[in-house]
Amino acid sequence: MAFFKHLPKIEYDIAGDGVRKLVPDIFRRVKIKSKVKDNFMLFDKYDVDSGEKPEDVAFKIYGDAQFHWVVLLSNNIVNPYYEWPLGDYAFQQFVFDKYDNPSAIHHYEVTQSSGTQKPDGPGDYWSNKIEVNSDYVGAEAVSNIEYERRLQDMRRQIKILSPQYLQMFTKEYKKLISRR
Repeated sequence: MAFFKHLPKIEYDIAGDGVRKLVPDIFRRVKIKSKVKDNFMLFDKYDVDSGEKPEDVAFKIYGDAQFHWVVLLSNNIVNPYYEWPLGDYAFQQFVFDKYDNPSAIHHYEVTQSSGTQKPDGPGDYWSNKIEVNSDYVGAEAVSNIEYERRLQDMRRQIKILSPQYLQMFTKEYKKLISRR
């Protein structure tokens, strides 16, 4: 199923010359409800490999690259250029284009424990990083490139709709996208 094929059509004056043409309504959106998206029975976790595109993931999981839109929609990705993880070379280019000095300090942080034990084992607690001023006791510097790599690593962890629900999902999508 091609993504644009099921979008409703609208009249639009593309050239600004008064001639209206029928085009897909690319502003039409369908969003997966949070309670559905958080249902671990419907979705599997997936780590995107370096350089892997949504089409590659769709082919690997569903056997058809045309289901890339399901991968993107499942992760609420509207702009794959900015919201999808970059390959290694593209990441390096991005960082060097964005920062004059990728090794410079982006911010300082400390690790803070929640005091709640993880279910894995005794003595292991949940923790998170908190941004602090440079003079905070125990503050550690985080470079620009390390900061950007963390963001990329978070983007690499996506949710994939289990293949057994693909047909039901696409049927529901077609129904919802065509509503006025």
